[in-house]
Amino acid sequence: MPVTTRVALLLLAALLSACAGRAPAPHATIQAPPGSVHGNAEDVLFRALGLVGTPYRYGGNTPDGGFDCSGLIGYVYRDAAGIRLPRSTRELSGLRAPTIGRDALQGGDLLFFATNGGRQVSHAGIYVGGGRFVHAPSSGGTVRLDSLSNGYWQRSYLAAKRVFSPELAGNP
Repeated sequence: MPVTTRVALLLLAALLSACAGRAPAPHATIQAPPGSVHGNAEDVLFRALGLVGTPYRYGGNTPDGGFDCSGLIGYVYRDAAGIRLPRSTRELSGLRAPTIGRDALQGGDLLFFATNGGRQVSHAGIYVGGGRFVHAPSSGGTVRLDSLSNGYWQRSYLAAKRVFSPELAGNP
């Protein structure tokens, strides 16, 4: 196989697993010392929606440099609420946080998808309500708002976690 073909295949594989990150840390927790949470789910939604249109960048975690999916989530929660979350989608999916049924989603919940097929988390977004979520989907794209009713997202949807529990945020 020619070198250029090998390089192209490696780049394609890297692109397809852009948000996958590394394996989850056992018992990852939300890092927010008591009294340090300064926002709520509404603040997170407002901040996330304000970033729609920001360019995608693998490994990106700032509005100026662009975002990948987990970089977007980490930035939004840190900036809007003072909550530090794990960096990779796999670590995010392993959070010690309540798992939420699809019929009970609320704004600010983290959504997890298997975009590479199978059942392994490879993408994440922030639920905003009304069946829609904000995420940074792919190279060459931008942060955008999508619908969970879209067939692609329905097929790849895995689970959701609630970051804003009454114990953490002090509000339901």
